[in-house]
Amino acid sequence: MLAVGGVVVANTANSVRCAGQVPLRVAVTPSAAPAVQSVADAFEHDQTSVNGQCVHVTVVSEGSADVVQSLPTRPVDPPALWIPDSSLWVSTAQGLDSRDPVNSPKLAEHPSLASSPLVVAASTAQANKLGWPKSPVSWQRLVTGQTPIAITDPLTNTEGVATLGLAQGLLPAQSNGVPPQELIAILLRLRSTTLNSVNSGFDNIRKDAANALLFTTTEQSVVSYNVATVAASKAVAIYPAEGTVLFDYPVVRVTTKNEVTGTDQAAAAFEQELRSARSSGIFSAAGFRDPKGTASAAWGGKDGVQAATPPLLPAPSAAQVNTVLRAWNVVHLDGRTLAVIDVSGSMTSPMPDGQKRIEVARDGALAAMSLMPDSTYVGLWAFSQQQGPPNDWKELVPLGPLGGQVNGISQRFALQQAATTLPARVRGGTALYDTAFAAYETLRDDFDPTKVNAVVLITDGKNEKNGGLDLNGLLQMLRAQADPSKPVEVIGIGLGPDADMNALQQIAAVTGGKAYQAIDAASFRGVLFDALSRRPCTTSAC
Repeated sequence: MLAVGGVVVANTANSVRCAGQVPLRVAVTPSAAPAVQSVADAFEHDQTSVNGQCVHVTVVSEGSADVVQSLPTRPVDPPALWIPDSSLWVSTAQGLDSRDPVNSPKLAEHPSLASSPLVVAASTAQANKLGWPKSPVSWQRLVTGQTPIAITDPLTNTEGVATLGLAQGLLPAQSNGVPPQELIAILLRLRSTTLNSVNSGFDNIRKDAANALLFTTTEQSVVSYNVATVAASKAVAIYPAEGTVLFDYPVVRVTTKNEVTGTDQAAAAFEQELRSARSSGIFSAAGFRDPKGTASAAWGGKDGVQAATPPLLPAPSAAQVNTVLRAWNVVHLDGRTLAVIDVSGSMTSPMPDGQKRIEVARDGALAAMSLMPDSTYVGLWAFSQQQGPPNDWKELVPLGPLGGQVNGISQRFALQQAATTLPARVRGGTALYDTAFAAYETLRDDFDPTKVNAVVLITDGKNEKNGGLDLNGLLQMLRAQADPSKPVEVIGIGLGPDADMNALQQIAAVTGGKAYQAIDAASFRGVLFDALSRRPCTTSAC
């Protein structure tokens, strides 16, 4: 007999006659699911009971990112326990849950069950080509492209998130919320070699060991792969010289308002079993290290992996992860963005640091373009009253891919040239509403379902045009023109303290976009980057 949470639980093998069952659903990261299932089988064989009812454990293999997204909105059959591969996902889930604190489940993170370091997987042939293990291999060498490498999609795989976090940690910190250009260059390189999962990387080794691209994964996945693979296709775990991070596999208690009576005691009993010596042996046999990073003598140092605990680096912080994922969105999602910039007379007014508002807008536009890949479509308009008679807007560069050509020169260079002319175009009043609708219509009429279609509307003031649309008229027309199958969002950016944020917020809201305000030049680039990286993803481009 043992006591768990104040409730007596019997677990002598086959000694309990159950009057019923307490269901216990456990969501587990796929790599640990077989081990947890083995623990559950042993646990149920012992007929562990709570108040005379036997605990029935259902182990469900679910990716950590999938659990994070479903927890706040899963009213039916949520897990009582969750075992992600990294505690990074717990803080992310808690952030999402805070959006609905009444109905969202409560998450309590408990200590790690096991661990596995992030490594670089290579075929034996590729490892030999690198000179591993005699010649050290560095993260710097890998992420800067000296040695090509692939990562798994960081939006859905911890291996990808952790790799990008390490890459950012190698670069100087930025204070304005914008990632350094070196990180953008790394992301652009990795963009073309992104894998759906680590299984894709191992499949490449199996198919063509001599030419398979290196990729980041956990040490445990290398052990698991090699156990089931013939010698010619085995993988080698490379441990970069700077050190690495541990995946820590915490246990998370997920408490919901309507859970079955006895769930808390059942979860505590199963967690105790997960931490037993018997279960530690199961995790060890599956290729996991203990929570401190110590390897099992059964496999450590054999079959492509090393026994010694590698040098450990701090796990990426939540802020680092947020920055790299936002940057990944910018370089990975193919967008179709029409930049519409106010050139009314007030744009010559200075920001708090003395730089003119139009100069801030110009420099921000140039910086934003440097973040985007060649496949992104960008166009540029300038607007003020009678800027392009009979219209109040003038198309400076039509929408086109940054890697394409317009009028015999590259689209990217044409945009750079046009942006430099913005200060010379400043004159007249602000024709905000007519211009906003014209830009919206342009994207809607030429909608591209494979891309995220957005108008980025930058202004420092309020509508000053008489005789055109008023705000209510604009909102009515936007609602009338909205087509759920052709979503076009307006992202409004108010530049300086005089921007009409009320109008921008209403325009953004009716189109599914968002409005921002940048009070000074220092914050504008960060606001613009945030606007580009947090666009809703509702198309087949996602």
